Amino acid sequence: MRTTNLGPAQRAEDLAAMAEQELDILVVGGGVVGTGTALDSVTRGLTTGLVEARDWASGTSSRSSKLIHGGLRYLEMLDFGLVREALKERGLLLQRLAPHLVRPVPFLYPLQRRGWERLYAGTGVALYDAMSVSSGHGRGLPVHRHLTRKRALQSAPSLRKDALVGALQYYDAQVDDARLVMTLARTAASYGALVANRTRVVGFLREGERVVGARVRDVEGGGEYEVRARQVVNATGVWTDDTQALVGERGQFHVRASKGIHLVVPKDRIHSKSGLILRTEKSVLFVIPWGRHWIIGTTDTDWDLDKAHPAASSADIDYLLEHVNAVLVTPLSRDDVEGVYAGLRPLLAGESAATSKLSREHMVAHTAPGLVVVAGGKYTTYRVMAEDAVDEAVHGLDHSVAACCTEEVPLLGAEGYRALWNARARIAARTGLHVARVEHLLGRYGSLAEEVLALIEETPSLGAPLAAADDYLRAEVVYAATSEGARHLDDVLTRRTRISIETFDRGTRSAREAAELMAPVLGWDEKQIDNEVEHYEKRVEAERESQRQPDDQTADAARLGAPDIVPL
Repeated sequence: MRTTNLGPAQRAEDLAAMAEQELDILVVGGGVVGTGTALDSVTRGLTTGLVEARDWASGTSSRSSKLIHGGLRYLEMLDFGLVREALKERGLLLQRLAPHLVRPVPFLYPLQRRGWERLYAGTGVALYDAMSVSSGHGRGLPVHRHLTRKRALQSAPSLRKDALVGALQYYDAQVDDARLVMTLARTAASYGALVANRTRVVGFLREGERVVGARVRDVEGGGEYEVRARQVVNATGVWTDDTQALVGERGQFHVRASKGIHLVVPKDRIHSKSGLILRTEKSVLFVIPWGRHWIIGTTDTDWDLDKAHPAASSADIDYLLEHVNAVLVTPLSRDDVEGVYAGLRPLLAGESAATSKLSREHMVAHTAPGLVVVAGGKYTTYRVMAEDAVDEAVHGLDHSVAACCTEEVPLLGAEGYRALWNARARIAARTGLHVARVEHLLGRYGSLAEEVLALIEETPSLGAPLAAADDYLRAEVVYAATSEGARHLDDVLTRRTRISIETFDRGTRSAREAAELMAPVLGWDEKQIDNEVEHYEKRVEAERESQRQPDDQTADAARLGAPDIVPL
């Protein structure tokens, strides 16, 4: 295995190489399931290609609640299999696969009724812990605790005294979802997969009834390529039905989109040592610690409008504020909201009219000879979905293939992470950075933080923070373009960093500085820099306007006022 940089040269080389050979597996879709499938395939020794129409994780996979969890509410639905599977995956990610990207997070569950609720909820959380341990990967997380109201209020002083009679505290895990997806793509490339983002599938190649590849368009450089493959895997999430339509197949199952929105507020607006999980009339509401911020979410409503840019309406924002304010001493207002983001869950349709009750199980099927579809599921169980998809694809190959080994394949940055974490004070002394900066880098890059530090050693000015987003160093912007597949300003401010939701200006004050740092790597002239900044500012304004609209239809129309960026 080699550490592979997802830079402009690599993308061009991989796209050309895909067109020059017949692959074993071509994966369509660069979200968590698609990138996970590419990693599974290539580590079985299969020649593998991966294409994504926009940026890595630009759809659902960068807009989740950023939790790696078993799902307590699925336990309440008696979906023990899904919970057990997810808890095993949580343990693998925490302990072995991505300890640099996935970390424990405590949650407080306020109890509102004496007696039976503590027994009922306590039994559920105890079962949750027991299932985690029985999975063989549950060590490392503290077990749940029962708290009196006094102890709960000491842990979360922002809770209203009349909002609880006591509480339970338990642990789950969180992740920077977009970074995990990009790291999956980069890890797959390091094992030999050919990967290209901004590469859209516009049709499928057929020989009779059999799918034998795809016709792809280079969105950046123009031109179309025919990529031939013995098996194609459609892992396009909420776009599953659209992708199937290119084959002329409606498929054996359908995917329905459910919109979930999240708010981001500064850490000082809610005084608590723990995250919160609150019941609502439809589902649950999380208040999740996120660095110097809190993430509040989510909603769960049907969505049949633009899939690329789901919009949060004023009603969505009011819903979240109303429910979180019901338990807070000092209510939050619109003025406290730094960021808002909306994502779409891909749910398997047909089980229920309410999206909150649709299945989070996944399905895999050969919908046509040579074409496998994988859909549904949870972010946490991406690796299992990928394994199932490749297992199904292998049935269509004419040679024996090794079994899945991704349980034993750490992602780039995981190897050596703990040793570097233990040495963080020494690294800080060596580099002149504050130890908190070193911790920040290790928590985003793991052992690859040394590559970011090498950029700073070579160009010391890159060791300075961005002027209007000082959580991030200038070197991180350059590294995103050289090594992490960032092709546009939006990629960096929205997914490689989280500046777009972590600052009140939504990243507009950092836009020009970031674009100028990316320009030498990507070959931009002043005109392209201006184009990138202008596009980003228009995107932010369109999102703000959508968030002032009363409903989904008007919010969607407002958000569509800013089209996707295209190179000049």
